Amino acid sequence: MAGFQSMGQVVAIVGAESTGKSTLARELNRVLTARGLSVALVTEALRDFCDQHGRTPRADEQAAIAAEQSRRIQEAAAAHALVLADTTALMIAVYSDLIFQDTSLYAQAERDHAQVSMTLLTALDLPWERDGLIRDGPHIRIPVDTLVRQALHRTGAPYAVVAGVGVARVQRALEAVEQLLDAPARQARAGQGTRWRWFCENCDDGECEQHWLPRTTLP
Repeated sequence: MAGFQSMGQVVAIVGAESTGKSTLARELNRVLTARGLSVALVTEALRDFCDQHGRTPRADEQAAIAAEQSRRIQEAAAAHALVLADTTALMIAVYSDLIFQDTSLYAQAERDHAQVSMTLLTALDLPWERDGLIRDGPHIRIPVDTLVRQALHRTGAPYAVVAGVGVARVQRALEAVEQLLDAPARQARAGQGTRWRWFCENCDDGECEQHWLPRTTLP
């Protein structure tokens, strides 16, 4: 698929089941939209598949779901400044590996994921809760978290672990996203050359010894 680096910035939210990915995505969308930003929330293709078919996908259906997740993200990035992706194809590849012992989806999923602007990895500090067909049980969370981290390391994509409960969890994620959004302004400030200049409060006082010191501008 074509890359989306030149389009809107993409924040990918990944992690094991029942770690609050969808809730976090919705809350970030609510807060950032209220600020007037052009934000798109990309929902989980796997959840939609389960709702539509009333079952979990077979091994041979995993690749199409992964491709659909990437397609949704690309489409949203073409039309919005910021995309909040409730998982990426990387999660489909991880579950294919864990459940079907099929590692064939990693290559494309990792290429797609390497193009996102930021990854938020949800921590395992929330209690596991049942959620219809897409939950396999609390025992699977640590293996999934391990495989996700391994895949992220292979992509070289930086990620921030989001922990905490309720508002604190959302706030930590929001701080990470704000760092991403502020990056162009920080780069612009750094490129201005003059970062800091000191003036003594007595600079008009000829008797002040500081008046005769050379005033320099830091590079």
